[in-house]
Amino acid sequence: MLNPIKLANKNFLSSLDTSREEFFHLLDLAKNFKNKDLNIELKDKVLGLIFDKSSTRTRVSFQVAMSRLGGTTVDLNPSTSQIGRGEPIRDTARVLSRYCDVLAIRTFKQTDLEEYAKWSSKPVINALTDLEHPCQALADYMTIKEEFGDFKNVVLTFIGDGNNVANSLILCGALLGVEVRIVCPKGYEPNELVIDSAKKIYKNKNLLKITNDPISAVKGANVLYTDVWSSMGEENQKEEKDKDFLGYTMDKALVSNADSDAIILHCLPAYRDKEITDEVIESKKNRIFEQAENRLHAQQALISCLLQ
Repeated sequence: MLNPIKLANKNFLSSLDTSREEFFHLLDLAKNFKNKDLNIELKDKVLGLIFDKSSTRTRVSFQVAMSRLGGTTVDLNPSTSQIGRGEPIRDTARVLSRYCDVLAIRTFKQTDLEEYAKWSSKPVINALTDLEHPCQALADYMTIKEEFGDFKNVVLTFIGDGNNVANSLILCGALLGVEVRIVCPKGYEPNELVIDSAKKIYKNKNLLKITNDPISAVKGANVLYTDVWSSMGEENQKEEKDKDFLGYTMDKALVSNADSDAIILHCLPAYRDKEITDEVIESKKNRIFEQAENRLHAQQALISCLLQ
């Protein structure tokens, strides 16, 4: 039976906080959890959730994951705790470390997450920041591996804003040697530091492509991925971004340019008939809800390894 191994890094703040071998181990563990071939008991362990942003899938998947591992979850809502009153992160982190065994934090700045990790004596998980969404990418690549068996000859095209999801897809793609194409309007490219980090890891730097042309980017692709155009905290930019992203909707015509075996991914929530059409979401190529389910299994694997 496959058992969790202790990860070299205490925290999971970035997709690069695991090695390639550790990443594959997490995927294998997640598969075992999904198939109910693995039972890990983390009785008396407590997961603390600190979410400065709203959440459905991340919050629920973490709570259910911890429950299935035999542990419990404390949901710390900033609006009903001292966190919302501006208590210093270093104070909050040091106190929660004495109550909880692991913390999952969803916040805006990556630097705030790193501050929690600096002062916490217990593992800290990135449940989403403006820079990265590594737990999402872990589930995404699990879904791709389920579909194709491995990552050989996989071409992933992400259509949309060069946001936190795009950044994590790039970094994981570099670890795994997957060809990743990011297509977005000019001015919305992914973070330059992320691109530089990925290129240092890729053995073949040509496997990372940033383009503004959706049709050329989907040709030969077998994974088509999109996300909302305006992320949380960008509500005041919504009207402008909607105009800038005209022509970047994942519709039937665009999908027809991809490989015949192409699958559709979206990290949800989706604005149907904006970044993706209703027809494409409901098509046979859709793996969006398997992808959402895999958040649960991937996070079970992650928590079980971090608490070794």
